[in-house]
Amino acid sequence: MTMTMRIVIGAEEARKTILRRQPAGETPLGAAGRARTLAVFGAELSPVEAVNRIIADVRAEGDAAVRRYGEAFDGVPYARLEVPRDEVEASLSKIEPGLRAAIELAAGRIRRYHEGQLRRVLSSYVEDGLGVQVRAIETVGFYAPGSVAVSSILHTVIPAKVAGVAKAVLVSPPGPDGSFAPAKLASAVVAGVDRVFCASGAQAVAALAYGTETIPRVDKICGPGSIFVTLAKRAVFGDVGIDSIYGPTETVIVADAGADPALCAADLVAQAEHDELAAPILITDSRALVERVVVEVEERLAALPRGAIARAAFANRGGFVVAASIDEAVALASEFAPEHLCILAKDARRLAGLVRNAGGVFIGDASPEAIGDYTAGPSHVMPTGGAARFASPLSVLDFLKFSSVIDLGEEDLFDLGPAGAVLARAEGLVGHARAIEERLPK
Repeated sequence: MTMTMRIVIGAEEARKTILRRQPAGETPLGAAGRARTLAVFGAELSPVEAVNRIIADVRAEGDAAVRRYGEAFDGVPYARLEVPRDEVEASLSKIEPGLRAAIELAAGRIRRYHEGQLRRVLSSYVEDGLGVQVRAIETVGFYAPGSVAVSSILHTVIPAKVAGVAKAVLVSPPGPDGSFAPAKLASAVVAGVDRVFCASGAQAVAALAYGTETIPRVDKICGPGSIFVTLAKRAVFGDVGIDSIYGPTETVIVADAGADPALCAADLVAQAEHDELAAPILITDSRALVERVVVEVEERLAALPRGAIARAAFANRGGFVVAASIDEAVALASEFAPEHLCILAKDARRLAGLVRNAGGVFIGDASPEAIGDYTAGPSHVMPTGGAARFASPLSVLDFLKFSSVIDLGEEDLFDLGPAGAVLARAEGLVGHARAIEERLPK
């Protein structure tokens, strides 16, 4: 089975088509998502409408709503919500030694990278009566999508634990039999998760935000997920903290005429197999390269276990852009501000220096985005939907709070107080002025 790949020529046409963005709430569901929503609610609700109904039901019904929606959307039984601690810890002995070694290697890389971040982060200090007090957030909830989700757990929980978070609560959908895969639980142990719960989608986010009989309320919710998870995080923000709003995953590959078409295709297919709303995009200065990459993509899709999902991703949000030059290709990619920006070109490092907006920049053939998903070290949770224009990847900073410290002496009060009182009276706040004036030396 083959499909027609979208190929556009020129920057303006690319902006109107492949590189055109929509707000998260307007992102259409794929066919499978629409069908499941209709089956669950008996009506064709928009994603926002479905999420709002789920959150309201979880707030009103607690565990019962979490179970009901979990079983309806996941199609598996929810016999329990919390996984017993002894079962979580026993998981390490149930996985293959090679997998355990890979988990521990990835965890070590992630931990070392974020420990390096922490050493460079502002620490508590007071100088001349003014300073900052740094504290870790106490309780954080982590959403891990998918039936295995090993990498998502490592890349979210480890930075939090390095920052000093005391309680890490994991929520994640169960597997086809209603239980958790040992690999998922093993990664939770290695990462330092304190409690593990079966919950998925918007209902999991609502449970973390407001608490249920079983699932504790947290101070902040982190981690990527489906459009339902994303919209639910946006809806509960303010009642609870969130790391960011993550939309469907996206990778832009900037490649010159000399790039290896097989590697370009491999990276595009790796992105496309995530889900049907993923965005696999190639921007190049060579129409000939596009033609070769399309052939390579088709060959890989034919043999891919998740080939149908990947094909849908190419049809929904993927495509190929031919720019006037390789520098224009980088400029277009920066304008799009992708989650992942991969550069496969002979002067990749120079081009990387031109990038203004990207969640992660992957330079050269030896730095595929896929290795960033697992064992490179930086958290693979990165801004999507164009948020790289103002946001950053998940880091230890997401789990720290900074309190301003004011510890002045009498001389400071004498120097600063009169002007403060004048400003207060100018604003009509006489009580503020008097609170200062009554402390001034007589």
